Amino acid sequence: MRIGVPREIKNHEYRVGVTPTMVQGFVDAGHEVIIETNAGAKIGYSDEMYERAGAKIAPTAKRAWEAEMIIKVKEPQDEEFALMHPKQILFCYLHLAPDPNQTRQLLERGVIAIAYETVTDKFGRLPLLTPMSEIAGRISIQAGAYALQIAGGGRGVLLGGVPGVLAAEVVIIGAGVVGTNAAQMAVGMGARVTILDQNLARLRELDALYMGRINTLYSSPQIIAKLTSHADLVIGAVLIPGKKAPCVVTREMISHMQPGSVVVDVSIDQGGCFETSRPTTHTSPTYVVDDVVHYCVTNMPGACARTSTQALTNATYPYAIKIANDGVKKALGEDPLLRQGLNIYCGKVTNEHVAHDLGYTYVSPETALK
Repeated sequence: MRIGVPREIKNHEYRVGVTPTMVQGFVDAGHEVIIETNAGAKIGYSDEMYERAGAKIAPTAKRAWEAEMIIKVKEPQDEEFALMHPKQILFCYLHLAPDPNQTRQLLERGVIAIAYETVTDKFGRLPLLTPMSEIAGRISIQAGAYALQIAGGGRGVLLGGVPGVLAAEVVIIGAGVVGTNAAQMAVGMGARVTILDQNLARLRELDALYMGRINTLYSSPQIIAKLTSHADLVIGAVLIPGKKAPCVVTREMISHMQPGSVVVDVSIDQGGCFETSRPTTHTSPTYVVDDVVHYCVTNMPGACARTSTQALTNATYPYAIKIANDGVKKALGEDPLLRQGLNIYCGKVTNEHVAHDLGYTYVSPETALK
């Protein structure tokens, strides 16, 4: 199979879909890999390294996009849609539910779009989303800590405090992978941490793990309103796989927060869980609503692009080589967990949440593959 790896063009996105080690694996298995020039240059993967591993270097994005399967990181940008062709396999993050334009474009182009974020494992977890959720959760605290500083637009609070002065109060909404990693970082920096969720079993696990160093509370609108009103930093870490994120913090709640407090919406890729959220970039990461600083960068792990690339490709390679070796129909047909990643198949919406949220007719992956 011919595999194309274009350079990411989203704002300040320096991750790359394939490392030189992955290239070696593909080539050893008899596949051809075409990497757009400078695709990994910013994070230390030179064209020469890819060539030594057996890749061919494409001088333009168009050349890389001619391949049968495209492996990348972030969802296609507007200028990339015209480079697609029917039955082309697209393997990357998609986040379609809050993105009607991308969904329409992929349907019209007739591609086969497999989303990292909806592939599951035998335990119901999301193995290709988890590494980026881990990184995003940790970055959310770093970003929030900076935004709380005067230079970051915040109220001048040090996250960990100092002797004789209270540490910052951090509220984390969601105790999944993002929330757990955010809590780990916040506790490590000395903050006072409360984490909310509706999964009591998960709250019990965290309570036992931290032995009183964090507060765990059952999440409800009333509790969220109470806690956000005096929090210094609020992390939104809510996820329903494949579905648009629910709004759990309203504009009214934001208006009652302390001036100069900070919210970080890690759910922004799925539409955001704060009513006042809108996508931002690493170039201009924050804005202010009702005197509250909002950080809503849609590719947060891109801030640590080398670490993120290595963590992501460790997870994606076994699935990518399976698709390349077996062909997409056989790979999806034989692996029901990989099949959960199929969101678009040749003009059909094959993810039930995406179809529901965007008003399309849902066609099951099994039906579409026939």
